[in-house]
Amino acid sequence: MRSIIQKLALTALLVQLTTSAFAQKKVCITVDDLPVVGYGMNTAEDWRSVTQKLIDNFKEKGIPAIGYVNESKLYKSESLMPDRLALLELWLSQGYDLGNHTYDHIDYHKSTFEAFSASIVSGEKLTRPLMEKYQKELKYFRHPFLRAGNTQESSEALEAFLKDEGYTASFVTLDSDDYLFALAYARAFRKGEKDLMKKIGQTYVSHTEDKLKFYEKLTEKVFGRQIAQTYLCHANMLNADYMDELADMFKRNGYEFVSQSEVLKEEAYREPVTKFGNWGMSWLYRWALSRDKGTEVFKEDVDVPAFIRELAK
Repeated sequence: MRSIIQKLALTALLVQLTTSAFAQKKVCITVDDLPVVGYGMNTAEDWRSVTQKLIDNFKEKGIPAIGYVNESKLYKSESLMPDRLALLELWLSQGYDLGNHTYDHIDYHKSTFEAFSASIVSGEKLTRPLMEKYQKELKYFRHPFLRAGNTQESSEALEAFLKDEGYTASFVTLDSDDYLFALAYARAFRKGEKDLMKKIGQTYVSHTEDKLKFYEKLTEKVFGRQIAQTYLCHANMLNADYMDELADMFKRNGYEFVSQSEVLKEEAYREPVTKFGNWGMSWLYRWALSRDKGTEVFKEDVDVPAFIRELAK
């Protein structure tokens, strides 16, 4: 009998180890502020280069990315720019999805519900028919500034509106403040400071890895397990140049890349938020607060390096 029990225990242990060995973490790469965040580099060639590099890296690394569009960027002096609209078509023609990020990146916490909802509707006028051309459905929404309502009432009003309009919100769990690195990177580029650009790029990747490890720890504290994560970055030169290294970093940490639809199958994304404030932060923070984990769990968060903040002033 003892021998049988020992064999059963050994078998169970082998199954557990095998399952752990093949269990792979998942991440969805989401790109905000399409077509491009130029930081002063706004020629058609600049924007085309950024877009093409991003897509080339996505293809090479097997990343089913999604881009979130601000349609106001398709215009210049109220005139539609065909070359900018063509960049959205480039995403779609290569098999990538697009989502609604409002027309003009409006801040929900600084506007009325009426103005914000109108911006959502305006933000789909060109994107929706363009997606239909490629047999795709516009159904995902990303909150600008990650602000989704600073009171329960405003949050529920927006949730109801999105549902009525057929949208599913894309909640961000991983954020590394890439926009600060990107601004510093663009300034270094304009000055021809190649060594500084390299330093900024490498620091961005290592900082994102540090943030990833912090969020993994936070995930364990909130859910007691790892969940499928959603990474927020932006359509800029920095990510165009370093998406390959960023992808390698995620893979090195055991991640596979999944689509927006796949990551939202994760049960954690249905976790209710019950605490509200003037926040623009990871939903992992919101879920932690809603589960009364307190603020102690946030103390190990990783700040942006001081030299990056100085360069981005």
